[in-house]
Amino acid sequence: MRTRNSAVAGLLALPLALTGCSAFGVGDDEGGSSTITFQSLAFQDTTIAATQSIVDAWNEEHPDTQVELVQGSWDNVHDQLVTQFQGGTAPDVIHDESADIMGFAEQGYLADLSPYLSDEVTGAVSDDVWKSVTAGDGSVVAAPTLLQSYVVFANTDAFADAGVEIPAGETLTWDDLQALAAQLTADGAYGAGWGLQQPTAAVMNLALGFDGTFFTGQGADAAIDVGEDELAVPERIHAMAYEDQSLDPVSLTQSGSDVLPGFFDGKYAMYVAGNYVAQQITESAPEGFNWAVLPPLAGPAGPVQAANPQTMSVAAESDDVEGAAAFVDFFMQAEHQAALAQGDWLIPSSGEARDLVAEQTAGENGWEAILASGEGLTAAPFQAAVNYPQWKDQYATPALQQYLADEITLDQLRQQLTDGWSELG
Repeated sequence: MRTRNSAVAGLLALPLALTGCSAFGVGDDEGGSSTITFQSLAFQDTTIAATQSIVDAWNEEHPDTQVELVQGSWDNVHDQLVTQFQGGTAPDVIHDESADIMGFAEQGYLADLSPYLSDEVTGAVSDDVWKSVTAGDGSVVAAPTLLQSYVVFANTDAFADAGVEIPAGETLTWDDLQALAAQLTADGAYGAGWGLQQPTAAVMNLALGFDGTFFTGQGADAAIDVGEDELAVPERIHAMAYEDQSLDPVSLTQSGSDVLPGFFDGKYAMYVAGNYVAQQITESAPEGFNWAVLPPLAGPAGPVQAANPQTMSVAAESDDVEGAAAFVDFFMQAEHQAALAQGDWLIPSSGEARDLVAEQTAGENGWEAILASGEGLTAAPFQAAVNYPQWKDQYATPALQQYLADEITLDQLRQQLTDGWSELG
């Protein structure tokens, strides 16, 4: 399964042209042309190439409005944007994620894109996903591009060796996941490994499968409510690690990339991670390694996860909001989203782009299950809570790390999550 579909190469071969150059920011020359800066967070080589191809295609078609690509990083994008907005140096087009941008929108830093996006683009994305980028006043502060889901990867040889069948249903329940992990744990090998060094995103996204919402209200009025549904995911993970002992507790302290070699070596029969990890598997798995993506993980509410899409926003301070928004609309075209999705193994927000990916990959190399996992993505309340990024970093992440290391109780976790939000209020 390590061979990539040849359609990707064709998609990435978009028309090429020289990218315009200018100082960081927007500038107008004597001829009346303008340069729009686009800060991209693409980090995998395939996605960087796809992004550059889209920029080059735009620049070839729009000689009077050139886009200059600037490389950013997911590691520090929030702090960087704070500095840029406050200093008046923000790029015209901003790559981020919906959970991070709403605070900037509340402060007036992001333009309303609704007057500029085409019907073709808006109609291709579900209302649930649009909600994740819509501010309280109804303004659309970003275009949602690519979506991540959490999926279960399987070492199919490990399943065969244990005499365990690969699940083939429409969903995989948490009960089934735990039962599979227990069956596959033997002779020093664990049924599952899960890199949860940074656990908050996984917990918040997967909680919706248990009707766990964490927050009510939105903006500065958002209030926290941590009940049984909200704690179901960390409680399940904790039980697998310390009661069933079918999930390696050491993996919970590691990053996803740290856990991946154990998956390759057979230490873990299953590996839970964001679907984008499929790209790393195809690139770095040893020769002859056989793997699959299991059906979407489902709680009592179904295979529901939070839609926290990557986003494209336009800075309100841009000298060419209309031109920058036109580039965002171009970036959102189905063929472009399909190319980006295949570069990052993510799910396009556009239904038309998802159909293209399904056709071009023929559903192979895990794509059928990955695309299926995107059907249950929906807007989550935490995305509309202005202080969520700060709460996540300062309170939720350290509290969840302590709980998953078996250092605090479930009640103590609940208290820390609740008290942390109150301190920010």
